[in-house]
Amino acid sequence: MNVRRQFLLSLLAASLFPHAGGAQGLPTDVRQAIGKFLDITARKEVSVGRISIDSVAVEGNTLQLFANMNCAYIPFREDNVAEIYQGVSALLPAEFTKYKLQIRTNKRSIEELVPQVLRSKKDKKTKTFSPVASKPLVTEVSSPYTPTNGLHNRHIALWQSHGWYYEPKLDRWEWQRARIFQTVEDLYTQSYVLPFLVPMLENAGANVLLPRERDCQTAEVIVDNDGCLTGRSVYTENSGDKLWSQGEGQGFAHLRPQYIDFENPFKEGTYRAIETIKKGNASTAEWIPEIPSTGQYAVYVSYQTLPNSADDALYTVYHKGGTTQFKVNQQMGGGTWIYLGTFGFNAGRNNECKVVLSNLSSKVGRIITADAVKIGGGMGNIARRISNEGATENLKSSDTRNLQNTHTGNIQDRVTYSPLSTINYQLSNYPRFCEAARYWLQWAGIPDSVYSESNGKNDYTDDYKCRGIWVNYLSGGSAVNPTERGLNIPVNMAFAFHSDAGTTLNDSIIGTLGIYYTNAYNEKFANGASRYLSHDLTDLIQSNIVRDVRTLYEPQWTRRGKWNQSYYEARVPRVPTMLLELLSHQNFADMRYGLDPRFRFTVSRAIYKGMLQFLCSQYHMDYVVQPLPVDHMALRMTGENEVELTWRPVADALEPTAIAEKYIVYTRIGDGDFDNGVLVDGNSYRTTLPAGMVCSYKVTAVNKGGESFPSEILSAGRAFNSKGTVLVINGFDRISAPADFTAPTPADTLLAGFLDEQDHGVPYIRDISYIGKMKEYRRSIPWMDDDASGFGDSYGNYETQVIAGNTFDYPAIHGAAILKAGYSFVSVSNESLSPVGKGEKNTPVDMREYRYVDLILGKQCQTKMGRGGVKPLEFKTFSKPMQEAIVAYCKQGGNIFVSGAFVGTDLWDNRLATADEADKKFAMEVLKYKWRVGQAATMGKVKSVASPFPALSGNYTYHNELNADSYVVESPDAIEPATKDAHTVMRYSENNLSAGVAYQGDYKTFVLGFPFESIRTDSEREALMNAVLTFFNDNK
Repeated sequence: MNVRRQFLLSLLAASLFPHAGGAQGLPTDVRQAIGKFLDITARKEVSVGRISIDSVAVEGNTLQLFANMNCAYIPFREDNVAEIYQGVSALLPAEFTKYKLQIRTNKRSIEELVPQVLRSKKDKKTKTFSPVASKPLVTEVSSPYTPTNGLHNRHIALWQSHGWYYEPKLDRWEWQRARIFQTVEDLYTQSYVLPFLVPMLENAGANVLLPRERDCQTAEVIVDNDGCLTGRSVYTENSGDKLWSQGEGQGFAHLRPQYIDFENPFKEGTYRAIETIKKGNASTAEWIPEIPSTGQYAVYVSYQTLPNSADDALYTVYHKGGTTQFKVNQQMGGGTWIYLGTFGFNAGRNNECKVVLSNLSSKVGRIITADAVKIGGGMGNIARRISNEGATENLKSSDTRNLQNTHTGNIQDRVTYSPLSTINYQLSNYPRFCEAARYWLQWAGIPDSVYSESNGKNDYTDDYKCRGIWVNYLSGGSAVNPTERGLNIPVNMAFAFHSDAGTTLNDSIIGTLGIYYTNAYNEKFANGASRYLSHDLTDLIQSNIVRDVRTLYEPQWTRRGKWNQSYYEARVPRVPTMLLELLSHQNFADMRYGLDPRFRFTVSRAIYKGMLQFLCSQYHMDYVVQPLPVDHMALRMTGENEVELTWRPVADALEPTAIAEKYIVYTRIGDGDFDNGVLVDGNSYRTTLPAGMVCSYKVTAVNKGGESFPSEILSAGRAFNSKGTVLVINGFDRISAPADFTAPTPADTLLAGFLDEQDHGVPYIRDISYIGKMKEYRRSIPWMDDDASGFGDSYGNYETQVIAGNTFDYPAIHGAAILKAGYSFVSVSNESLSPVGKGEKNTPVDMREYRYVDLILGKQCQTKMGRGGVKPLEFKTFSKPMQEAIVAYCKQGGNIFVSGAFVGTDLWDNRLATADEADKKFAMEVLKYKWRVGQAATMGKVKSVASPFPALSGNYTYHNELNADSYVVESPDAIEPATKDAHTVMRYSENNLSAGVAYQGDYKTFVLGFPFESIRTDSEREALMNAVLTFFNDNK
């Protein structure tokens, strides 16, 4: 039998019995050539194992080539699908030209693996996952803008990984992962989810549901109709046309300071109920908390869902910024904590800090219910001990033994639980935001069959299992999940945010992995849509992350696979779900990026964009991405009691739809909080400036997709009988990872790490993931145990603390001291000194219009991203435009005050940049100082010394250790006079190194080697600012 006849017979057999012929229908060399071609194609995008053609079949006139799962990791798009078919066709023998070619992997043709939103021809007949809610769970009524092409009326369940948990085998609480590279995964992924991802999704209009505490405030106040366990908080009712009555059934009660297995606070109390009215004399319920200390607090409400519940229960939160109103759809979400927002509250109990619920509604005769209000995150209150039945094995999420135990959907509270003893129970003694989901869900009234599938025996497995079961409980009873009991919330998707393990001894990136699972629930969702929608979701999110990181920071960022595997968190939810493994928290090369807030923002924005694309495609909507924050901010006086704020939009080179259409200006008066904002069409805003108080402003950009992150905060103040006006320039916009190092070649594979002693870096606003400094720098030391994690091992002395970062709110601190001294002030951003275009509106701020200038440099210094060498250094203290502006200002006889931790080091001794002689000349000849040494002091104390300028006197302290109130100044500069007319006026108390230099000549300068805003107390700052302005006005 000749080869050709044998080949044709094999094709005939394959057509009659698909797959029966295996891969032998094609000659070995052809199969290998196709596999090699697919390998080459894949490696343009993905780090993947070898791709092979496992089998061949003929279906009618179609030749099907079945590739292994590695092929499915390719991000298929219409262009590369066409190229693949063209390339593979060219490799096939001539006998196959009459067949239509189809390449299949992961049970689909490769063209079917192109995400729907990226297809040029949209098939509207394909079933999408598009549940419809008449109204969202929560709507902020006070918001001046509602997105139309974003995520309005979408409900997203997402979670950060792991958390502090009780380990019965050791009878202790511990992290689920190792302390490494100054963080731990249990906290690390929170540093993306809470400060970045959740606000982005909410700014797009989504309701975001979390199974872990989102508030880092360690205080917690519970106000309830059944009374308060502690404090003087008050619940009151005011009856109008309708009367409040006791609700039927159970509600919340706070009866004890701690809870043990299966105790449910939402089953131990009562709730209140009232009929709605459309007009007339409204009835209200009020929750007036006693706040332990002034600060920011999350506000949660609770209620019961009844058959005739209202879908627009009106809540009003009274806070430091005024009042903010929300409408809550009580037809869903009853019997748990429902988050409204985070607000500033003053300490104590007063009517300006409360939550009010009204029975006014759009429909008459419905029922509104009222139960407890929770304010603040609090400390963990779930106590644990070894189960009566002993400890069990900690199975991994992907362990196949979990398949024998798949959640059945029988969600209910266990009837009774009688522990042998109530002694030996342990609280975590950690803030609740540190704890695992299993404990939050118990405190939130979720049935114990959700949070403890093990029946109390294993908190580790319960924690990762409860998240998927919780998604089903949230959606139970809705169209999403009609067969299970639950909270009736039509959840649109779920997302699990993890980081992975894995190391390299060089600077190779481990990179980004996506996981989903299709082979559950007959590969269908409840509405009949395919579970392969989870593949689309995974592809879109992973693709956005990899593209954005490669474009902005690291061209060699690794794209790993898209695993269709049975991980519990990916398998159990009855909604489209992705499990993300962003990077390896165990790999130094990954974490050089992963500890940088800029990277975290970019990754979070990429995830948000992927979710947006996916969800809009399910509703056949065009998506619009929310804009980037504005810049070029400037305030100026335009009248005796009027101020004008201007700004510029920022284009997003990665996203053409992210164009600003309007803006929202938020205002804060004095020590209050920001209001609900005013919608503005243009890029300027004028408003009245009251005398004698600091007024602050921030701006967001909005479009049809939603609202951007806020700008930096600028402030202005008009003094009574003002002595003059000070221009405050905010030159501190740095956020960055801590300093790091690798040993010089050839020792680069031996030693590396992060150097907190040199520079902790600068968090965005605050850091909730830092645990302590790194202590193991030897790359060769392997992980041995989570208590001995090898290379990267770190201390844990800060793991329960919130670390202050760059708040972008320092003009207010400087301005308060300026006002106290009797001067008015305005403020501008550092980039406003640079021209942005032609025309009067675009001219830079002219410092020469002001007699006094206060330049804030904080911890500004030239900083790299990741390994460096790809992205230019950012955050130079004195840019060329700024130098030019200062030179011109000084030539006309100005008075300039400069303070910052790196005013000398950045120009003389920045290890990332070659010193520029012109920069040094500027510092010495214009500002009249020179650098002596960095890391000049550790104790945070400064004293004045004898000088020709007696006004510059006093002793001062600054924040020299990590804390929650101010960024740390770990490396202040010692600077010295550069000319005979300049003099040292302050020294560090511990070693007498020069800390401050003043100059008097044709103009005056005063330069500090530590930041003014880092000074610890108001009184010290006021004294120093008064001294500086007195010196500037002293004509001697």
